[in-house]
Amino acid sequence: MARILITSAIPYINGIKHLGNLVGSQLPADLFARFNRAMGHEVMFICATDEHGTPAELAAAKAGKPVADYCAEMHEVQAEIARGFRLSFDHFGRSSSQRNHKLTQHFAGKLAENGLIEEVSEKQVYSIDDGRFLPDRYITGTCPNCGYTAARGDQCENCTKQLDPTDLINPRSSISGSTNLEVRETKHLYLRQRSLRDKLEAWIDSKHDWPILTTSIAKKWLNDGDGLQDRGITRDLNWGIPVKKGDQPWPGMEGKVFYVWFDAPIEYIAATAEWADANGKPDSEWERWWRTDKGAQDVTYYQFMGKDNVPFHTLSFPATILGSGEPWKLVDYLKSFNYLNYDGGQFSTSQGRGVFMDQALSILPADYWRWWLLSHAPESADSEFTWENFQASVNKDLADVLGNLVSRVTKFAVSKFGNEVPAGGQFGPLETALIADLGARITDYTRLMEQMEVRKAAAELRAIWVIGNEYLQAAAPWSVAKTDPEQAQAIVRLALNLIRVYAILSAPFIPDASEAMMQAVGSNDRSWPHEISAAMRTLPPGHGFTVPENLFRKITDEERADWQQKFSGLRA
Repeated sequence: MARILITSAIPYINGIKHLGNLVGSQLPADLFARFNRAMGHEVMFICATDEHGTPAELAAAKAGKPVADYCAEMHEVQAEIARGFRLSFDHFGRSSSQRNHKLTQHFAGKLAENGLIEEVSEKQVYSIDDGRFLPDRYITGTCPNCGYTAARGDQCENCTKQLDPTDLINPRSSISGSTNLEVRETKHLYLRQRSLRDKLEAWIDSKHDWPILTTSIAKKWLNDGDGLQDRGITRDLNWGIPVKKGDQPWPGMEGKVFYVWFDAPIEYIAATAEWADANGKPDSEWERWWRTDKGAQDVTYYQFMGKDNVPFHTLSFPATILGSGEPWKLVDYLKSFNYLNYDGGQFSTSQGRGVFMDQALSILPADYWRWWLLSHAPESADSEFTWENFQASVNKDLADVLGNLVSRVTKFAVSKFGNEVPAGGQFGPLETALIADLGARITDYTRLMEQMEVRKAAAELRAIWVIGNEYLQAAAPWSVAKTDPEQAQAIVRLALNLIRVYAILSAPFIPDASEAMMQAVGSNDRSWPHEISAAMRTLPPGHGFTVPENLFRKITDEERADWQQKFSGLRA
């Protein structure tokens, strides 16, 4: 049994996330977690809400609520939606937790001890009308790289270029819209990433199995232009983790907080500690996942995220870990994704564009979305959500292929042989061929899941469903029953066992439908079908089963047109 640590990029607290966010991190991470649990491994799957920085403060101000109250409310909203999509986190934490406060301050102190923190006096934009500095998203303007007029002070959403507030053309306050701005001097802490460049490059070079997307982005940040730069880790904000050197004050840094992108990845560790706290476990239980001197040496650590998060996770967070000089676990495999676009443009939380997670669940159950998103995951390139493709995929794959097989088999079996697995007949050449084909395909499917080839795994799973339908058409038990009822019983017995196998294989993708299938065949045996011949005989003659409710309904043209119109604009 392996020990598998999985973290999904933690979503900002500033509102409900869209489907692009879901497929870019949380959903494929959940797929991998579910698969590894099914394989019998010990899994720790961690996520959290990212509650600091300007996105939190601005969203709270817009909602007219104290930022702490807003974050608490939105954490529960996001947790409930995660449950709705059946995301199987072992813990869904909060970056505002005291655990994260203490760990972030601890890491800062260790970095300072090791000479990796520099105090820098710098010029930043100050709003005279607002009476405050305007870091990150507190300032908006025109991107100097692409000309986008709504670029933020930390990043241009249009071209994804990282920015500083002073880079913006025609800047304005995001709070008041004021252009009465000036540049003033302030002092901040910088992480001396450049001094760790060689270590970071050697570490990245050692990851021969990482996706090209991940390594290319990391290398670009390492080498392009002037190469890797030192990075500010503090901000002039009211909300966040107060700057301390471990548990001691940091002279000159009074009233400042750590930058959200310094503390956010540390929350992966802190959230695991929160899991221990929530379950009444000692510190040793979370430390065995993160400290290589306390058990984590046998952990394999996987991260899942969109490509915009890669620089922070391949450079800044590892710089924090390496720079501490302590035996913390570094990521072994970083799975990154391109963007899912919507109707010819980008999904956008800040602009309210696209289909959002709560909206999706309000019109269809989670499995419909899980299947389409994972089977169209933007792995090798950006992909696009269209309502036509969504309707076609759901109707064909889920309703016509999988749902139809389950319905046909169980209804026919009950009508001819009652609610127990029939005992008659023996498996013949068709059954033998199906079992052999299944065995080969399950081996391929298992390998693709292990390799996190999400789209290829979905395609292989669909192919596994298809061969079952092809077998039913060839075996034709409804015809055989008229001439050879004994053989028809053997066909039905195999087909009922096939439903159980399909339930197990499909569970990482469509957990609710899989559970309904398992309940229908009356089985609690969810063991992975490594030995397919035995798996196809697990349900013995006389074993009871039922006809499930229709697993998947088809999406009508009228529904598609209505949803297409409903979600054609911006979220209110």
